[in-house]
Amino acid sequence: MKKIGLPIRFGIAISASLIAYFLILSLFNVHTSPIYSLFNSVIISFGIYEAIKSFKLTEGDKFNFTNGFTTGIFTGFIATIIFTIFFAFYVVEIDTDFFIRFLESFNRHEIIYYSSSESNYFEFKDNLNVVPMLEDGILIFGVILILSTVAIMGFLTTLVLTLIFMPLIMRSNNILQNTIH
Repeated sequence: MKKIGLPIRFGIAISASLIAYFLILSLFNVHTSPIYSLFNSVIISFGIYEAIKSFKLTEGDKFNFTNGFTTGIFTGFIATIIFTIFFAFYVVEIDTDFFIRFLESFNRHEIIYYSSSESNYFEFKDNLNVVPMLEDGILIFGVILILSTVAIMGFLTTLVLTLIFMPLIMRSNNILQNTIH
C-alpha cells in the first residue's frame, strides 16, 4: 500500500494543478489556444520528477530503475486519467461550445497549410466556415477525438519524461576501478 500510495498522491496533485491551470486559462478565455498547453508539460515534469525522487528517498538502497520507472509511469497515468475525466466533464457539461471555439482558435491564428505544389494550397480558416453548422454526430466525434488526443498526449508525455528523469535520478551501478599498471 505504501508503494502505491505515493504515485496516487502525486498523480492527484499533478491533475489538480493541471485542472487549476486550465481553469485559470479559461477565466482569461485563452483555454482554447493550443500554445498554452505547453505549460502542462512543465507541471507534469515537476510532479513526475518529485514522485520518483520521493520514492527513491523512501526506498533507499532498494531503489532500482524498474521501481522508479513504474512510479513515474503510474504517477503520470493517474494524472492523465483524472485530467481527461475532468476535461470530458468540462467539454460536455460546462462549456459545450469548446470544440467549436477550439477549431476557431486555429482560424484566429490564421494557420495556413501548403502542400509541395503551389496549386494545391488552401487556408484552414476558409474551411472553418462550416464549423457552426456541424451535425451532432460530427460534434460528438470531435469531442471524442479531442479527449483521445488529451489522453494520448498525457500518456506519451509521461513516458518520455519518465525516461528522461530516470537516468538523472538513478545512481550509476558502474564501479570505477583503478587499474595499476
